[in-house]
Amino acid sequence: MARLLSPLRLTGIVTQGFGRGGKELGCPTANMDQKAVDTAKNLSTGVYYGFASVSGGPVFKAVTSVGWNPHYGNEEKSIEVHILHEFDKDFYGEELRFLFLGFIRDECKFESLEALKERINQDIKEGSDKLDELSDFKTDELFR
Repeated sequence: MARLLSPLRLTGIVTQGFGRGGKELGCPTANMDQKAVDTAKNLSTGVYYGFASVSGGPVFKAVTSVGWNPHYGNEEKSIEVHILHEFDKDFYGEELRFLFLGFIRDECKFESLEALKERINQDIKEGSDKLDELSDFKTDELFR
């Protein structure tokens, strides 16, 4: 499996997830379809940061989880993108473009839901801080 040696561009369709992100974790995510997951099959599991756009709209900072979510024991690999922007409505069925720019950490199982939430908030802050220095990538070819 590979981590990032250079930016990785991924496009997929937003699909219905488990409904845990926004409700249980306070961190809504856009789940990418299975075709996108298969496209990124050689990418190491873990948490990444980058930029995202929905249906050709504005480009926002984002943090994404790639893997099996060991805290929940998922049986299928997923890519769940948390866009650092508050949207007015869901966008299932819309095209999502994500530009992977860096790796934050490996995925892991947490001792409690609170520990998971705490770590998610740390991941978001770390990713956001790193993306402040990478704003030139908001004009990447992926978003044109």
